[in-house]
Amino acid sequence: MRMPLIAGNWKMNGSLALVEEFGRAFTDVSLPVNVEVAVMVPFPFLESAGRALGETAVTVGAQTLSDQPSGAFTGEVSATMLRECGARLVLVGHSERRSLFGEDDAAVLSRVKAALLEGLTPVLCVGETLEEREAQRTEAVVLGQLEAVFDALDEGQRSRLVVAYEPVWAIGTGRTATPDQAQSVHAAVRGRLTRYDEALAAGMRLLYGGSMKADNAAELLAQPDIDGGLVGGASLKVDDFLAICQSAG
Repeated sequence: MRMPLIAGNWKMNGSLALVEEFGRAFTDVSLPVNVEVAVMVPFPFLESAGRALGETAVTVGAQTLSDQPSGAFTGEVSATMLRECGARLVLVGHSERRSLFGEDDAAVLSRVKAALLEGLTPVLCVGETLEEREAQRTEAVVLGQLEAVFDALDEGQRSRLVVAYEPVWAIGTGRTATPDQAQSVHAAVRGRLTRYDEALAAGMRLLYGGSMKADNAAELLAQPDIDGGLVGGASLKVDDFLAICQSAG
């Protein structure tokens, strides 16, 4: 059985005070034992988050990484640095990295490999824009992004990933894919994974990442191929994020 994963993506938000608030809140509550919870915080907060959440079951992750191990790359952060600061997961290929910072499929693949080499769990983000959805290209785009990475990995590497489907048109817009729409894409992703290996497809955790909130999480998480959520804005509010985590139990 796949263990649900609820991962909060703070993006370029938050503060040390919010890190401490989360630490206090999650120390005082019991999370469902069958749910993995993570928060993907900005680089400067990684060590603080690790300390604040150290007595909880919450895992700390990062939002991106360099594909280089070290060198003259001012402003970049390597997989080794992330691991040493306490990160255990890292987002790769988030739509904002693709659209705002020009990360194409090749760049995403190189970052996935860098994360794997250092023992981090890459959360591979895939998703289509509104224009692509309206042009009936959702599956072509999403599965193309998936294959660009999975085709280049070996069996052992593939099994270490998590995949997050994030319809770009539903991120930060207040729009959310219906449970049926989200399930349809998740099912297509799982179906494509069977081309690599039936066991891989059955065990791969697929997250929904398009404006999951406390009031829609339960219905989305009830879908057979949705194994958790990549939560944006709601992950900055302790009560809302906790409610989503409880919905996954």
